[in-house]
Amino acid sequence: MSKHRIAVLPGDGIGPEVMQEAEQVLSLLGEVDPTFQCDVTAFHWNSDYYLEHNRMMPEDGLERLKAFDAILFGAIGDSRVPDHVTVWELIMPIRKKFDQYINYRPVKQLKGIRTPFKDMNQMIDFSIIRENAEGEYSNSGGRLYEGTDRELAIQNTVMTREGIKKVSQFTFEYARSKGLKKVTSATKSNAVIHSMNFWDEVVNEVSSDYPDIEMERIYIDALAAFFVQKPQAFEVVVASNLFGDILSDLGSAVVGGLGVSPSANINPSRDYPSMFEPVHGSAPDIKGKGIANPVAQIWSAALMVEHLGRSDLHTSILQAIEDSIAAGVTTPDLGGKSSTKEVGSAIRNHLKIRIREGHTNAATP
Repeated sequence: MSKHRIAVLPGDGIGPEVMQEAEQVLSLLGEVDPTFQCDVTAFHWNSDYYLEHNRMMPEDGLERLKAFDAILFGAIGDSRVPDHVTVWELIMPIRKKFDQYINYRPVKQLKGIRTPFKDMNQMIDFSIIRENAEGEYSNSGGRLYEGTDRELAIQNTVMTREGIKKVSQFTFEYARSKGLKKVTSATKSNAVIHSMNFWDEVVNEVSSDYPDIEMERIYIDALAAFFVQKPQAFEVVVASNLFGDILSDLGSAVVGGLGVSPSANINPSRDYPSMFEPVHGSAPDIKGKGIANPVAQIWSAALMVEHLGRSDLHTSILQAIEDSIAAGVTTPDLGGKSSTKEVGSAIRNHLKIRIREGHTNAATP
């Protein structure tokens, strides 16, 4: 039986702490379900590595990662290294070189988690699909006359027909595969007249190929307000790189916080490995305290498992997370008193039960 080759980059801050819990979940899967096996290789390319080598990863780092089936990434960021260095020398090269042009972030209210909304009579459950390879996060621009009164900075937004078309098609295909009826496009074409009008035009063109799915266009400022006022009204949102990044953090806040929110950087063609990471950062203020929430990292691992062809195991992991929350085993960010390790252990215990129940049910005539 072949094993899935997984590259693990634990990262900085709380990254290694929550990654350890995610790795133990992967190990457990192999123990209770022999049909799913992972061969994990860790790469400690982080801020410590940068301070020692003056680079975030080896010169052949991308070539080495290319050999893997998927990448499980932890949080990155350290006060000793500028944020643009950790991002543009590690995360961005992986996303761009491996053509991970889809960023997928579920905004799902897990059972047992109290949201900021008191009178919500419907669970929040939608997804944000973000263009992940170009747009506002393009290394195009520069500064002139530095240190003088004439100093100026130019940051170019780069949008291509191909890029917008691919993320739009992926979104509509995703909606159709899930039986969804509506796609919401985030825009600001009333003020950003060139790039966002181009975005609108291409998204509209693609939507015409999907007459069974409604397409609505909402300005980003209004959309942010609607995320707070009526988050249950959305099914799937497609957005540019910057808009999708901001909206997904807001979406995380309305369903319990960054500690429970996963994401996937997907190469749909599978020519390169996809990368799975929590939405949260490295949280250096709680590093080493043992109170970091491992749910986002574990759920990110579950998205990876789903990408590798086992949606059943993804469902079991998600159910186990909800079981542990329902049992009151939560970290302080969710109002609990449990440690990182205690939450991870509870999730694994419930996962064993879920998988064994699933096997028993499958064997019942």
